[in-house]
Amino acid sequence: MPVRVLIVDDQEPFRAVARTVVELTDGFEVVGESENGEDSVSSAHELSPDLVLMDVNLPGISGLEATRRILADHVNGKSVVVLVLSTYEAAEYGPQAEEVGAAGFIPKSEFSPERLVEAWSAASVGS
Repeated sequence: MPVRVLIVDDQEPFRAVARTVVELTDGFEVVGESENGEDSVSSAHELSPDLVLMDVNLPGISGLEATRRILADHVNGKSVVVLVLSTYEAAEYGPQAEEVGAAGFIPKSEFSPERLVEAWSAASVGS
């Protein structure tokens, strides 16, 4: 069964890139996309993804706050993994992402099928 992925980013060009990366990665499928933090929380609740790719800077609530809310929700008792992506470097947002419960941080410039599989594997082992 493929890993179900929700992509959250306010920039359509990056959502398109992320969608392509997910589609090119064996065993992963996109189940939804959101443009802002509030929508990502409700989409995560409705779609029950296995993995959320979360941008840090979003309109409305930040990606970090949305991550905290999604992880607190635990849809149907099912755990979800959140990976935070940003144009900013890991030193800047990595520790904050960990504080809210994200499984990892990937700079957008390094997002690839290999990094996706690597991060998913690390998060799955850790859970």
